[in-house]
Amino acid sequence: MHTSSTTDALRRRVGIMGGTFDPIHIGHLILGESAWQQFSLEKVLFMPSGNPPHKKIRDGASNEQRVEMVRLAIASNPHFALSLEEMHEEGYVYTKETLRRLRAQHPDTDYYFIMGADSLLTFDSWKGPQEICDQCILTAAVRDSMDLASLDLKIGQLKEKYHADIRKLESPNLDISSHNIRSWRKEGRSIRYYVPDAVVDYILNEGIYVEL
Repeated sequence: MHTSSTTDALRRRVGIMGGTFDPIHIGHLILGESAWQQFSLEKVLFMPSGNPPHKKIRDGASNEQRVEMVRLAIASNPHFALSLEEMHEEGYVYTKETLRRLRAQHPDTDYYFIMGADSLLTFDSWKGPQEICDQCILTAAVRDSMDLASLDLKIGQLKEKYHADIRKLESPNLDISSHNIRSWRKEGRSIRYYVPDAVVDYILNEGIYVEL
């Protein structure tokens, strides 16, 4: 799979954290940091996905606001970087296409795609799972609530079917979601400590996630 004339020791390792980040929260940041440390990554790209106007989440932030929240959230971390590879107004970009572009631009780099282990359960339904596996290493963050035996079985099946390189990511589990944060904002509840302070201030100043 990940063959190159360049020796493995000289190859760069870069993580990819994709998502809507609506909004980004500390769970995303801890996951990225855990992957950076466990897999000795050079950096982790935080890659917000584009959201076409006709499919905008009703109570969500705009593309520009989501990008700015990611920028603010990762600003103090020298090995986190913002990537706009998937920020396209015309709509969603498939993971396989993003990986194809990145590998063409940086043939000396191995990409570690950071995902929740629950995403592996539906991986077969993704667009081009074989191409994704051919182009990156999948890192799956295990949740405490998961049946590890079932997860190991699924990992084994994916490895056999796609010759995938799948590695478990050990990371603290936080029961937090962007959906919860949006709901708490509408209810007037505090979101402090669930998102970085700079992002909290931005959300409050911009009046995001409140009832219209």
